[in-house]
Amino acid sequence: MLGKTYDTQVCSIARSLEMVGERWSLLIIRDALFARVTRFGDFQHNLGIASNVLTSRLEAFVAAGIMERDDAADYRLTPKGHALAVALIALTEWGDEWASPIDPPILYRHSVCDGAIHATATCDTCGPVPPDQVAIRIGPGMPAEYLAARRGGARAAS
Repeated sequence: MLGKTYDTQVCSIARSLEMVGERWSLLIIRDALFARVTRFGDFQHNLGIASNVLTSRLEAFVAAGIMERDDAADYRLTPKGHALAVALIALTEWGDEWASPIDPPILYRHSVCDGAIHATATCDTCGPVPPDQVAIRIGPGMPAEYLAARRGGARAAS
């Protein structure tokens, strides 16, 4: 969706931004996920987005397997699209804390028990982990030549 501007990055964040990093993308996904919007006209009305931009985004989501279009011209999230819920909840929590001058306008709740839903970094062994305790390790998909060409900042622990 953003072209190939991140070709030099070996990073899953960069690859994700290629699919959902455009200005309107996450708002379209938000409305599909949490407001259950499926119709082109409803997306356009709710977001105030130009029809050519919305068409482009929806077509790109279909091509990327994030949405599918059914015979009634509804756009529905695929499992790949639904998997973005945690990322959107995390962005909401960050925005509530750091970008909003008011109380949270939306609260995420568990539909079964009405408990609060949060996006939390979780350790398989210890449970929830504060952000300052998250470290990285080089994964099996990291090309050695990419890593060798990097400079500055902290290196990943081995």
